[in-house]
Formats: sequence, structure tokens, C-alpha cells
Amino acid sequence: MAYVIHGATGAQGAPVVSALAAAGKSVTAVTRNEHAVVDGARVVAAAYSSAADLTDVYRGAEGVFVHLPVASEEDRQFFAHNILTAVRAARPARVVFSSNGCPIDSDIGGAVATLAAGLADSGVSHAVIAPELYLENLLMPYVLNSVRERGVLPYPIRADFPVSWASHLDIADVAVALFEHTDVTGVVGVGQYPAITGPDLAEAFGARLGRDVVFEPITPEEFRTSVAPLIGEGPAADIAGAYQAMSTMPGRSIVPETSAQKLLGVTPRTTSQWLADMDL
Repeated sequence: MAYVIHGATGAQGAPVVSALAAAGKSVTAVTRNEHAVVDGARVVAAAYSSAADLTDVYRGAEGVFVHLPVASEEDRQFFAHNILTAVRAARPARVVFSSNGCPIDSDIGGAVATLAAGLADSGVSHAVIAPELYLENLLMPYVLNSVRERGVLPYPIRADFPVSWASHLDIADVAVALFEHTDVTGVVGVGQYPAITGPDLAEAFGARLGRDVVFEPITPEEFRTSVAPLIGEGPAADIAGAYQAMSTMPGRSIVPETSAQKLLGVTPRTTSQWLADMDL
């Protein structure tokens, strides 16, 4: 039986495909392009917009890795309901869902909360990967170019705001471990612990690049303006709203008791290790 991986040509799904293939597992890569080539995987074209397509792909699967794409909340709710319909009909052996850092709380979590709650009620073995913020956010041109050209790391959080940063590579490691350890269910936090601050990030970048790098807090609106050309005005506004909400929080740290470190023995990369793995 195969492991079905959504977003297999994207930033988050591709490392999961690579990790499973390296472990000798049979992998089915789900893409919107039937002509895509994914090393180590069989490619199947299926869309979140079709519950029937998803059901066909999930049926008989050893495991399914899924995350909701960047889209309007209305579309994400539609996709979440289609995924749940397919899971209930196809009954794959295991589902691993990455929240992409979105809240899982039913009051504020939107489509992510809908999908997490639905999986909990499905009767299918599942786990929810819960990262806080992705290190890959720091690779956006606005951020990385500033680091390289000005020695300044701009990001829309306070300088004293601690975050349990995680990378897509860490998500892949945890997803593979969760497919193996089916006794681990529910929410699994993924990220560095203790959490680190913006100046800590800047120090790691500086050490890697061999130059002084300082952290610069920017406003959510400045961030929205920088990412809108890449992801669109609607998603950019949603992201800016999330960072605005964060401005009132003390930080974003994982809970040690429900962490990948505790439950799976998987320790996420430090920022320095991630920079080296990314060859930056």
C-alpha cells in the first residue's frame, strides 16, 4: 500500500515524498498536473475541489499527508469538507494533517479547526502536526534580500517575541515518524524549544553569512505589502491579520508535553542547522 502525499511538488509536500522514498516506501504524489514528474513517486492528478477524486486516491492508502493550501477561507472550508468526505468514505489506514501554523481551536481556527475536528470524529487513525511559524518564511525575497544586502532581517513580530520556529524539513521528519508510530494520535507540536526571538534568528543568519545581521520588527501592513505580489492580495491580507493578532500575544511556543521531541523523539533543527541544510 502507498502513502498519499498532497502538495508533492510544493515546499511542504516535496520533503515528505523524499523522506518516504528514501525509507523505501511506496509513494503516490497528488498534484494538479498529471504530467508532473516527482522523483520516487507515482503521480496522480486530483484536486481538493473534488471529493470523488480524493476518495479514489485515498482508498487503500497506508497513509495520507494533507495540508490546506493558501486560498480564501471559503475555499479552504470547501476543501476541508471534501477531504473529510473522502477520508470517511475511503478509510485510509492513517491520516497526518499539518495545520501550517494555523490555530486548531474551533472558535478561531477556521478551516484548519474544521478539518482537525472532523478527523477526530472520523474514526480513522490520525495525528495533527502543529508548527508555530516556518523558517522558510525567512526565504521570501523581501526578507532574504534585506539580510544579504543590508544586514537587516525584517519580520512582523516584536524583538522580544519568542517563537518555536520549525522548517518544512522538520515537518517531513515528523510526518514519517507519525506514519510509523500509529500509537501517537492527536496534536503534536513541532518547533524549536526553548523558543527563540528575532535577534536570535539574526545572530544565526549572521554567523552563517559571516557578517553582522540585526533584527528589525516591521508592521503587519509592511509585511502584507511585501508578500502580496507573491501570494495575492486576499491571502496576504489574511496573513497580515494573523500577525496583527500575534502582536498582543506573549509568544508562540510549543508545549513540551505534546511536542515531537517528547512523543516521537524527533528534535527539530536549530536555525543554524536549517541554514546549513538549505545551503544558504
